[in-house]
Amino acid sequence: MSADSEGVVVTGLGATTPLGGHVEATWQAMLRGENGIRAIEEEWATALPVRIAGRLRQEPGEVLDRVQARRMDRCEQVALVAAREAWADAGRPAVEPERLAVVIGTGTGGVLTLLGQDDVLEASGVRKVSPHTVPMLMANGPAAWVSIDLGARGGAHTPVSACASGAEAIALGLDLIRLGRADVVVAGGAEACVHPLPLAGFAQAKAHSTRNDDPAGASRPFDTGRDGFVIGEGAGVVVLERAGFAAARGARRHAVLAGAGVTSDAHHITAAHAEGQVRAMRLALGAAGLAPADIAHVHAHATSTPLGDLVEARSVAEAVGTHPSVTATKSMTGHLFGAAGAVGAIAAILALRDGVVPAVRNLDSLDREIPLDVVAGAPRHGRVPAVLANSFGFGGHNASLVFTAAG
Repeated sequence: MSADSEGVVVTGLGATTPLGGHVEATWQAMLRGENGIRAIEEEWATALPVRIAGRLRQEPGEVLDRVQARRMDRCEQVALVAAREAWADAGRPAVEPERLAVVIGTGTGGVLTLLGQDDVLEASGVRKVSPHTVPMLMANGPAAWVSIDLGARGGAHTPVSACASGAEAIALGLDLIRLGRADVVVAGGAEACVHPLPLAGFAQAKAHSTRNDDPAGASRPFDTGRDGFVIGEGAGVVVLERAGFAAARGARRHAVLAGAGVTSDAHHITAAHAEGQVRAMRLALGAAGLAPADIAHVHAHATSTPLGDLVEARSVAEAVGTHPSVTATKSMTGHLFGAAGAVGAIAAILALRDGVVPAVRNLDSLDREIPLDVVAGAPRHGRVPAVLANSFGFGGHNASLVFTAAG
């Protein structure tokens, strides 16, 4: 039987987010509708028009070896934390190194190192620049560190597709297994770029919320009062396995990764385009062999921007319909950029597995132009046999993932 006909299953989940230092903490916080967005305490934020962010609930340095952590950018650190949790959750599969691959996406990579070491160079000269600067700033660093940590020799890949990076990494992992190039793939996304420059840039672009006096209420997808996203940091990682390989070792399966769709708009460097989003969702459905009516729940990209949320809502209605329950967990975590698609996929998998959909936080008044069944107020319980998770990014990147029950 070919790898494609066997299917691909999810056996491990790992995450570190503004809601919790691991998957269960993050998931329970989502179900409680908690807030992960807070005021930025550092003095450098006082001069900025944006002074709020979704900072990690648990510092990666608390769980990583101190010496090793000092040689890693924060983006690399969170990737390794999430990957180790996912690997342990999967039972540490005994797979040949050449049949184990890693795919970790990111939007900005080691931007904190790049900007920080540039400050060091300007202020103190060449001799004070860290010798670890280059491996800390390179975008493939998170994938490289994870591959080294796990001994993966089947390839270490890095999609850099802005906010679609994490979801596109999972889609690439699906392809690697279906093409017979790997039996196990550790896939996801990581991001850590809470810094004055990105905050200033997003503020100048009018993309970031300016509710500095109300951090908890700043991210409000689909609400009439939404005024932009809130920058966040974190990582999400899943372990994908060829179904036959997982069955042979008696692995627990969280879900089946049934299909994925990846498209590009070729339209505008920042503006969303419905046609590309619709195609991504339809490709994912087609790859999964499902009809729109089969999807019971959609985890929306929904960043809380006035135009972006509306475009996605109309795209979901066209590609899938208005019948699925819809949630948007960025209302609690903020926008994790390159990690967002992976963390969203994990939330969708858990909704599928546990039969409960988290409510959208801060949804006080649903935009009348949003034609969707958005979950508000309290989590919604009920069977969820198939889910679709969306992730879209600047540059016209679109990625949609379809998960079905493990059976």
